[in-house]
Order: sequence, then structure tokens, then C-alpha cells
Amino acid sequence: MTKYLLKRLLHGLFSVVAVVALVMMLIYSLMDRNLIFANDPQYTKLNNNIKKIYQYQQWKSYGYIEYDNYDDFISRLHSAGEISDSDYETAKKLGRDATKDSATTKKYVQMFTDYYDDLGWDVTRLNAISYGGNRIASGGDPKLVASRDIPLLKRLWDYFTGLVKIDDINYASEVSGERGLTFTLHDPLYNGSFSPAIIGNGTEHKYLLYLDSQFPYIHQNIIQIKLGTSYSVKKGVDVFDNITTRQGSYVMKEVTFPTGLTEMSADDLHTAKYIKGSQNATSINSARFVDDYTNVDTYKSSMSRIGFSFVIGIISVIIAYLIGIPVGVIMARKKDKLIDKIGTVYVIFIIAVPSLAYIFLFKAIGGKLGLPTTFITERLTTAMYILPIISLSLPSIASLMRWLRRYMIDQMNSDYVKFARSGGLTENEIFAKHILKNAAIPIIHGIPGSILGSLTGAIITERVYVVPGAGNLLTTAINSYDNGVIVGITLFYAMLSIVSIILGDILMATVDPRISYTTKSR
Repeated sequence: MTKYLLKRLLHGLFSVVAVVALVMMLIYSLMDRNLIFANDPQYTKLNNNIKKIYQYQQWKSYGYIEYDNYDDFISRLHSAGEISDSDYETAKKLGRDATKDSATTKKYVQMFTDYYDDLGWDVTRLNAISYGGNRIASGGDPKLVASRDIPLLKRLWDYFTGLVKIDDINYASEVSGERGLTFTLHDPLYNGSFSPAIIGNGTEHKYLLYLDSQFPYIHQNIIQIKLGTSYSVKKGVDVFDNITTRQGSYVMKEVTFPTGLTEMSADDLHTAKYIKGSQNATSINSARFVDDYTNVDTYKSSMSRIGFSFVIGIISVIIAYLIGIPVGVIMARKKDKLIDKIGTVYVIFIIAVPSLAYIFLFKAIGGKLGLPTTFITERLTTAMYILPIISLSLPSIASLMRWLRRYMIDQMNSDYVKFARSGGLTENEIFAKHILKNAAIPIIHGIPGSILGSLTGAIITERVYVVPGAGNLLTTAINSYDNGVIVGITLFYAMLSIVSIILGDILMATVDPRISYTTKSR
């Protein structure tokens, strides 16, 4: 079993890398990268060379290219002391074209060009755009840039090596006091009451390990998962943080800040992160914090994206199994009878009608009955869950009915059933002890996938009912060309699929002793 699971896991990881590579290839190589500007109001306001520079900057931000420009290059040389003040002032002034450059400018332009030529980058000079003689048009100043498309292998390597980030005491550039970790049994945020915590100085997070009253009660910031940074959906926020952070309205409570100030606030001080110079940046920070650990998350009233998806998904799975399995058994036992024909009509309806069509159909019917048809996280009610759960349950019920009926009918025609009848067993005993048990084995294999699939969310259903879940996040990212989110969600889905398959194999082998994944030599 161990050898099989290891082999299965290695194949699964290879498949995950292949899927992510394929998605990256589609996004960054085959799709038109200019589509990111389709809904960009800033882009339409720019002209001439400044518009092209904006393009390069956005392509870099979205992860298409590596990019640098001459102005930044010269500034770095000046900051490093490799160019004098007088030369710097002269060198940074590009001529209208290469023939109009000063001797000093030509020297550093050549240095810039040689440097990026050696790296294999494309160096592009944008000459000045003039009108009315020597007057430079708006946004027409000369520019010199270097760029290259990020190779797929480098992109994959950077992505997978950056998936896990471990916090350490050398993260912060400047700290007051000694760098290090402190273990305490009495968390200062709980007024000295017994509450173990690990507090860092020099780390990104002030609290690396702590306890509170929120599930799962023990929290850690030592190891962080980085699926990919969002650029437009939730700018600057990692996909993993996006799907796991609570949503909704602020939950105010009495908070005592490190300076001793006590006030009603939604700030969660356990999430404090380091930002250089932030403590004295504003009067609010200086009144609340004693160091630069000022960036905090807030308490929210509703669940996270993955929380909404899981609640709706797991209830739908439970309903599907509670209804689909008994009805499938009845259909098999009453083959070609009225109940079987009614069930078959339902199955055909679900298969034949596009999912989007019947989701909108039930949404319309539910709206007529007075049920909420959209989610409002600030005013969340139980009734909002009803229509999404029904819409998700219906196809799962039909699938379980269809396949269980088929498996049972196949088993009914087996030789062992005929022997059981000849041995004097009743039909109820044959169905319960033999037919149902054997027919349920393929169904059992899909249980882990159904449960873990609840974490991914339902893309269409969440979109239609405006559920703030993980599935809705993917469609929003696609519409916004948020490449980091698309790749991160793809990896998340792929990993859950691999785990589901492995758990399904283990569960099936546990239920049926005839199935063994151990290879025995003869």
C-alpha cells in the first residue's frame, strides 16, 4: 500500500506541475496580453511614449515580462555611488533620438544596452514625438527600455519555489530592541492571562503562534502558503489569504493597543505585520503602536470565501447522498416500474438541460416564492443558502441515482446472485448483503472527491447567486485577467483533485477487502 500511495502521489504531483504549466502557457504565451487594457480607464487617457511605458509596466505587474527602464537604471547607479552628481544630471537626459545624445548620455546608454543585451533582453528606444517643429507632444518624451518575456521554466521554478514562505527574524530591515523569538505563557493582549504565544522581533509577523476564540483556535504565521498575488481582484493580496480571510461587516470590540490606548475597534492585533517607518507615519499609528508592527487585519462578521463554498457544498453533498442513494436503490429494485420511470425522467432532464438553464429556472421559481436570490454578506440569513444548495444538489442526486441503479442492475445479473437465490436467501438479503454492497464500491470512491470538492466552490452556481465563495473568485479573476489568481486557483483545484483520488483509493480498499494495492511476487 505504501509503495502504491507513494507512486500515486508522485504521479499526482507531476500532473499538478503539468496542469499549472499548461495554464501558464495559455495565459502568458497564447492569449493576447493587450486584453488587460480593455477595461483600464487610465490606459485610454495616455498618449504616445508614456502610453507604451505604461504598457510595459502593466505587463510586468501582471507577470508577462521582466522589465527595466533607463531612468531607473541611472538612478540605481547614482544611489550606488557609481556615477557622480554632475554626470547623473547629464546622463539622465536622453536626446530626441540617439544622434542627439550628449557624450555622457551615450556612454551610459551603451552601458545599459550592453548590460541587457548580455542578459538576452530586448532593448527598445522610443524616440521623442514632436509636433509643430521642436515642440514635444504630450507623453512624447524619449524613453529607453529593456524587457523580455519570462521563460516558462523560470516562471514555473519561481512559482513552485515560492509556494511556501517561512517567517524569520531577518525580515524586518530595522527593529527596536534585539531580534529574536520570545515564548510566553501569558499573551500581553489578554492582560497577562494564561494564553501561550510565540512573539517575534524582526519577523514579518509579530505573533508567530497564538491562541484565541476563533476556529481553529490555534493559529500560526510561521509557515505561509503563497499561491499567487492578485493584481486586480484584491490587489496585493495572496490567493490563499483571499480565500481564507473572513468577509462581511466589521465586528467592533474593546481593544487595548500596545501603547495602552483602549477603544472600540475591529483591529485584530494578533495579525500585526511589519511595515518600515509606519509607527511614526501617522498620528493614529503613534498613538496605538510602539513599533512598526502596525499592519493588522480586522474582525469580520461573515465567513471566508472557502467557508461559504464549503458550507454550501457539504450540505449539498449530504442531501445528494441522503436522497440519491435510496432512490437509486428503489429504482433498481423496481426496474421498469412507475418509480423507475419517474426517476429516469428526472435524470434525463438534468442531463439534457444545460446546468446554467435550470439554475436560472430554479432561481426564478425561488424568487417568486419569496426566497433570496443573491447573497448579501452584511445581512446574511439562512434563507440565502436555500437556492444555491438546491441548485448544487439536483445534478448530484441525478448522478448518484443513475450510476447506483446501473451498478445494481449489473450486479443483479451476476452468477453469484443466482447462486445466492438457489441457496435460499431472500431478495431483501441478496440486495442488502451482496448487490448493494458491491454496487456501492464505485460510489464510495467518489465520496472524498465530493467532500473536498466543496472547498473549491461551484463556479456557475456561485456566480449566478453572487455567493462570495472560492468558485466565484475564479470567474471574477478570469474577467479581470488577474493571472496570479487564475494560476493560484488552478493549483488549489489540482491539489484537491489529487488528494481526492488518493483518499478514494484508500477508502475503496478499506471497504472492499478484495482490492489490494500491494504487489506480491509469485
